[in-house]
Amino acid sequence: MTSLPPGSQLGTLITLGDLVLNEVDAQGVAWTCASYDGWDSPDARVQFTPREADHGAWAGPVYLSERVITLTGKAVAPDAATLDQAKERLLAAASLTDTVLTVGETVPKQVTVRRSGKPLARPLTPTVLDWSVLLTAADPRRYGADEIVTQLFLPMSSGGLTFPITVPLTISATVVSGDAMLPNDGTIGSRPRILIYGPVSQPSITLTLPDGSTSTLLYGDDIADGDWVDLDCDLRTAYYNSQSSRRSRLSGVWPEVPPGGATLAFRASVYSATARLVASHRSAWM
Repeated sequence: MTSLPPGSQLGTLITLGDLVLNEVDAQGVAWTCASYDGWDSPDARVQFTPREADHGAWAGPVYLSERVITLTGKAVAPDAATLDQAKERLLAAASLTDTVLTVGETVPKQVTVRRSGKPLARPLTPTVLDWSVLLTAADPRRYGADEIVTQLFLPMSSGGLTFPITVPLTISATVVSGDAMLPNDGTIGSRPRILIYGPVSQPSITLTLPDGSTSTLLYGDDIADGDWVDLDCDLRTAYYNSQSSRRSRLSGVWPEVPPGGATLAFRASVYSATARLVASHRSAWM
């Protein structure tokens, strides 16, 4: 039995859905997570093809595999009934559907996981539970817990000059006109989700990397007033009003924000004062 008050921290905070580990919860259960194997790095996928009549091999590109994480720990409850309820909360937290797992490091990071093995919940005493859960993140990247939201409007030009449009700042957002720096404090590229709101004709997205190279993604159609196109740069999907696929209207390169960040530019074939782009992304680590 623990004598610590609810809210007492017992180590690095780890959250699995609504379950907080390394803390005493409101029911007086002391949750400890002794290890979280797999958080450091996932496996890698690479293929080597032997060279004919020569030493060595040809190396193919290297990709990260899915991230497999095993959480192990103990739960200490004030009584047997509370421990039984705690066990059920643990089993529910190791969900069959997408669940956010966050580790409170100096920079908190998160992955989206699902249960991928049989959970173990073995009572050591009537008030102490030994537990372990196996989870898998299909996307192996560890993302910053803070989402970065950037809003862009089309630049208004006259006589070859560009005038900025100033609008109120929104929560967690950088609001600028035409161009904005998208930061990435991590170690691997991060793929944003981008919403483009009409009215706008043939909008384009250009990403400028630190070395000066650029890539552009063009939507070769119009977006009506009150409508939008939803671009998922990781899944590489495009939906009009989040319903009808418009993947065939796209040409060019899907943007990915590299470590260190890049500049995003929003343009269109015809100026529209109310057209806007909203990009959401997070810093990403291997």
